[in-house]
Amino acid sequence: MTDHPNDYIKPELMACCGAREIRDGDVVVVGTGFPTMSANIAKHTHAPRAVMMQESGVYDARPRRPALSVGDACLNPGAAMIGGLVDIMGMFLQGGWIDVGFLSGSQVDRFGNINTTCIGPYDQPKSRLPGSGGANPIGAMARRVLIIAQHDPRRLPARVDFVTTPGYIDGAGAREKWNLPAGTGPHVIITNKAVLRFDPETKEAYLASFHPGCTIDEIRSLTGWDLKVADDVHETEPPRAEELQVIREVLDPHRMIKIYESKGYV
Repeated sequence: MTDHPNDYIKPELMACCGAREIRDGDVVVVGTGFPTMSANIAKHTHAPRAVMMQESGVYDARPRRPALSVGDACLNPGAAMIGGLVDIMGMFLQGGWIDVGFLSGSQVDRFGNINTTCIGPYDQPKSRLPGSGGANPIGAMARRVLIIAQHDPRRLPARVDFVTTPGYIDGAGAREKWNLPAGTGPHVIITNKAVLRFDPETKEAYLASFHPGCTIDEIRSLTGWDLKVADDVHETEPPRAEELQVIREVLDPHRMIKIYESKGYV
């Protein structure tokens, strides 16, 4: 097996991008899908002391298959603790113990604000969305928020229709103005085309790397704002052999991750 096998699919690449953002010893709040896959890849490769927890109250879960929901019973065997919502969202998150929160949404804007409430005006929406769940407090309190999104102008507009979960709100200084904890906020947006990071001065997302097969011009045309490009922009590292082995032989032998291709993550 080569260091970077070329038979990977885009969802595997995205999961690996998420895993590489997790550091050894991080405490990570995850849901299902990409977040859980990423956290587990990290735990099996470079971050064995990372701890994963779900809003439902499971701490340090070690599932033997991809969880279908945060309440999936596969999360329970071997977990260090099975508590409740208040334990995770109250004691850990609001207590300031969470290093990484994984989120997604129907819209993500240039400052990392996330909309899961409505498309169009709030009083006369084109469609209603599920709402916040635990996303708002995670976006407010986690030190680093990793965001998963599909890359198109509708999902990455300049400004979301409704701020369900705060990113950097309207730019530098806004989180501080609203008394959100220092040192928290969006860290990266991982899409099916690229990896976007946030300028430390303006807090606006910029293009850091483009996935193999994608071009800078294509990515800029699919972004709802005038996307800045990093001076050192480069191609995203493809999945490593070790990462693919963990996905295919340990975490997801039935290849459930392929479902994301039919959802547009290509």
